[in-house]
Amino acid sequence: MPHEHLSVTAETGRATAKLIATMLGGMLVLASFLAAWLFRGPDGAEAGAFYRDTLAGLGALLLAVPLWWHALKALFSGHLHMDELVALAILAAMATGEYQTAGVVAFFLLLSILIETRTALGARAAIEGIVRLTPTKARRLLQDDSQEEVEAHALRRGDRVLVLPGDNIPADGRIIDGHSTINEANVTGESLPAEKAVGDEVFGGTSNVTGALRIEVTKVGHDTTLGRVRDLILEAERTKIPLMRLIDQYAAWYTPVTLMIAGVVWFFTKDMNKTIALLVIACPCALILATPTAIVAALSAAARLGVYIKDVSNLEWARKLTAVVFDKTGTLTTGELAVTRLMPAPGVDAAELLRTAASVERLSRHPVARAIVAVAEKARVSVEEAAQFEEVSGKGVRGLLNGQPVLIGRRTWVTERGADLSALSDEKYAEPEGLSTLYVVRNGRCLGWVGLEDRTRPEARQALDELRELGVRDLIMVTGDRWSVARRVAHEMGCSDVQAEVLPQDKLALVDALKAKGHTVAVVGDGVNDAPALAAGNLGIAMGAAGSDVAMNSASVALMSSDLRRLPFLVSLSRATTRVIWQNLILGISFILVVEVAIVFGKVHPMLAALLHTLSSAAVVLNSARMVRFGEQVESHVPGARTAPTAAQGRVALQPV
Repeated sequence: MPHEHLSVTAETGRATAKLIATMLGGMLVLASFLAAWLFRGPDGAEAGAFYRDTLAGLGALLLAVPLWWHALKALFSGHLHMDELVALAILAAMATGEYQTAGVVAFFLLLSILIETRTALGARAAIEGIVRLTPTKARRLLQDDSQEEVEAHALRRGDRVLVLPGDNIPADGRIIDGHSTINEANVTGESLPAEKAVGDEVFGGTSNVTGALRIEVTKVGHDTTLGRVRDLILEAERTKIPLMRLIDQYAAWYTPVTLMIAGVVWFFTKDMNKTIALLVIACPCALILATPTAIVAALSAAARLGVYIKDVSNLEWARKLTAVVFDKTGTLTTGELAVTRLMPAPGVDAAELLRTAASVERLSRHPVARAIVAVAEKARVSVEEAAQFEEVSGKGVRGLLNGQPVLIGRRTWVTERGADLSALSDEKYAEPEGLSTLYVVRNGRCLGWVGLEDRTRPEARQALDELRELGVRDLIMVTGDRWSVARRVAHEMGCSDVQAEVLPQDKLALVDALKAKGHTVAVVGDGVNDAPALAAGNLGIAMGAAGSDVAMNSASVALMSSDLRRLPFLVSLSRATTRVIWQNLILGISFILVVEVAIVFGKVHPMLAALLHTLSSAAVVLNSARMVRFGEQVESHVPGARTAPTAAQGRVALQPV
C-alpha cells in the first residue's frame, strides 16, 4: 500500500509540474501579444515583431516539447496515436513562422490533456481517500492489558486493540469486549450506523461512534475488507467496456485518414492556417474522454452505495438483463431464523417442550439451534445438562437428558429412529404452510414440534417491483429448502417462478437453461454456497459481501450491504452510463464535423480551433460528471431485528396453538 500511495502522489506532482509549465508557456505567449501592442507604430514595427516572435517562439517551444516528445515515443514504439495530429500542427505553424498560432494551439491542447490527466487522477485520488480511512496508528493491548501505540500496518492476526469513541478501526476484527455504534457507510454504503456487540465482526476503516471496544484482529493489510474494496476499484480501472475497445480499434486508421484530408485541403487551398486548424480540431480529445470519464463517474456513484464492480464491462451486462435468479436464504430472506410457533403434544406443557429442545440444541452452533436457545433465554426457561451430544448433518441432533435419549430434527429422521408420532395425528397438529418444523422426541415419546421462520427482507419486495418496472420480467427464486417454505417466500416477493429442494448442480442447470433461451441472466446469492451459480451467470452478484472472501472472489459485482434495492440501482446506473457515453460520442463527432466544415469555408482560424477543442473536452467532462450524483435517491432501509426474538415472540412461544 505505501508504495502505491507514493505512486499516486508522484503522479499528482508531475501533473502539477506540467500545469506550472503550461501556465508559464501561456504567459510567454500572452506577453507576445502585449509586446506587439506596446511596440506598435511606424518606427517600432520591426522591434515589435522581434519581441513578439521571440516571446511567442519561447512560449510555443516550452509548450510544444512535451507534445513532440509524447508523439515521438508513440511513433518509435510502433503505436500510432491521435496526439501526433496536434504535434504536426504545431510543427507546421512554427515552420511557417506562425509562432503565436503555435503557442496558442499548444497551450489549449495541453489544457485538454491536463483535463484528461486530472480526470484519471480523480479516480486514483478516490482510491487514496479509501486508503486514508484506515488510521496510521493503533492502540495495541499487551498481555498485562497495558497499551502501546504502534503503526497500524504492524498489526498481526491475533493482536488485541483498543478503539475509543471517535476512532477509526485499524483492521478487520471481532469484538471481544464492549458494545458500540459503528458507522460503516464507507464500506457498505449504509447511511444508518450499525449496532455491534461482543462476537460481531467489524471492518477496518469504519468509524466507532459511541462505546469503547476491545477488538481481536482477524485480517490486516490487503486481506481486510477495505483492502479488497481498494483492489476491486483498481481492477475495474484497468478494464474496458466494449465501447472503449471499439474506439481503440478505429484509432489505427483515424490518424492516417485525417492526415490525408489535411493534405488534400492544403493541396487545393494552399492555406496553411486551414491545414493547421484541421489538424488541431481533428485531434479527438472529446472522443477519447467520452467513455472513461463516464465510467469513472459511474464507479464513484456505485461505490458510494457500497456496490463494487470488478470489471467495467459488467456495466454492459447489467443494462441488458432479462432474468434474475435469486437464492432464498440470506438474499430474499434475512438468513436469521426465528421461532414463531410451538406445538406441544397432548398432555405436554409448552415450557417442557421448549426446555427439552433448548437443553440439547444449546450445544450446537447451527442457526436453528441459536434461534431455539434465544427463545428459551427470552422466556427464562431453565435448561438441563445434556450428555453424549451428536449433530447429524442436515437431519437433526441427539443427546441424553438425565439418561433419557432425546431426538430433535426433521419428521422423517425422527421417524426412522423409531419415534412414535401418533399423538400428533390430529389435523390441528399438522405442519403449517411455510414453516420449517423440528420434532422433539424424548425417551421415544414425541413432545411436539417447534416451528421456525426465516423472515423476508423488508426492502426485497420493493426491489423486485422496481426490477419489473425496468423490464426484467423473469425473477426466479431457487432454494434447497422445502416447497412449502419456498412457495410462501416466492408469493411474498412476487417472483415469476420458484424452484425448491434443489442441489447446487440444479441451480447451474437452471442458469444454463435460461441462457440457452437467449436470456441475459444475473445470479444473486450470498457468495458462500452459490459460487458455481454466480460464476455461471452473465452477471454474478454477491449480497452482503463485506467480510466474505468467497463472495468477493466468486462474483463479478459485490454488494457490501444486503439491501436488495442496490440491484435496480445497478441496472439504472448501467443504462444511464451508456446514455451518457453515447451523448459524449455524438457531441464529440458532431463537433469535429461541424468545425471542420467551418474551417474549410474559412470561418475558423487555428487559435479559435484550439479554443473550441478545449471547450468540447470540458463539455464532455461536465456531462459525465452528472453521473457522480446518480442514485442519491436510494436511501438505506432501517435494519431489521437481529436473531434475538422480541418479547412478543417470547410470550407467543409458550402458548399452545
